[in-house]
Amino acid sequence: METLYHQTNKQIHDVQSQMGRLETTDRESVHLFENELQARIDQIFNQLERLEILASKEPPNRRQNAKLRVDQLKYDVQHLQTALGNFQHRRYAREVQEKEREELLSRSFTTNDADTSIPIDETLQFNTNLYNAHRRVDDLLGSGSSILNGLRDQRSTLKGTHKKMLDVANMLGLSNTVMRLIEKRAVQDKFIMMAGMLATCLVMFLVVKYLS
Repeated sequence: METLYHQTNKQIHDVQSQMGRLETTDRESVHLFENELQARIDQIFNQLERLEILASKEPPNRRQNAKLRVDQLKYDVQHLQTALGNFQHRRYAREVQEKEREELLSRSFTTNDADTSIPIDETLQFNTNLYNAHRRVDDLLGSGSSILNGLRDQRSTLKGTHKKMLDVANMLGLSNTVMRLIEKRAVQDKFIMMAGMLATCLVMFLVVKYLS
């Protein structure tokens, strides 16, 4: 498992370093570069499935830690997938806007053309709808990112709570041990007190009998 884990982690870092090249890649090659990155991300997802199986087969004392490490890799690669999807969405929106602009500029109108306002209105409406759709997608992605951050915070909180519960359990275990010792000492003191009372009574009986 360790070999596959380190190999997958290295591939994630490689994809992260290459994501910055998307903005500088020319338009003719950007599609091929996107496909290459998507193929590498798909390969990482496949390796994560194998890692999940291997983590479930780890010894009980190491299984939880192994699953947490795999979950962290899953979070990282999902972030890469989201970033690639955002770039593709922005690129597609730019291409559509440029195409619409070129069609609008290449259209020839006359002063008496009654249909002049119709294509312009349709283009403005289309751009408005496209902008609104883009904003809604950004809102959804922002909400998804907030949810993921919330889940990570909850995981940290649960880990802290678990540790506190273990500390309390250990403290209770110590308290139970102390209570058992106290109860044992109390029983011993009870027998000692009874033996002392019997010895005192015996001495008093012998003294009275001797004096009489």
